[in-house]
Amino acid sequence: HGVRFGPAADVMAAGEGIETLLSLREVLPDMPMIAGLSAAHLAAIHFPEPLRRLYVARDNDAAGSWAMKTLIERAEPLGIAIVPLDPRLDDLNSDLVRTGREEMAARLRALMLPLDAVRFLVRKT
Repeated sequence: HGVRFGPAADVMAAGEGIETLLSLREVLPDMPMIAGLSAAHLAAIHFPEPLRRLYVARDNDAAGSWAMKTLIERAEPLGIAIVPLDPRLDDLNSDLVRTGREEMAARLRALMLPLDAVRFLVRKT
């Protein structure tokens, strides 16, 4: 279920909507992603075989909280770590529009595992 950006991998990101993931791709262009298209679809996404860590960009509302809780419950028995990428505003698209790419990258760097930040975050040259 959902719209996939890139091939399945050991580390991926998932989000509720395409806008959220397109915003996330502004700073993580090489990370494979899945857009769930709704909180219910996000909660039910298929975990591809190589997946070991899933960054989740949920909306900042009750449906997003439910989707996150459901993903954690489904992923934990499979040995898949869920790492939240919670927005400051209502979603990461709003965060990007309000704060810009550099600030969003800095915030994500603080939320991500260091090895993934080095692997996926775009560096300003």
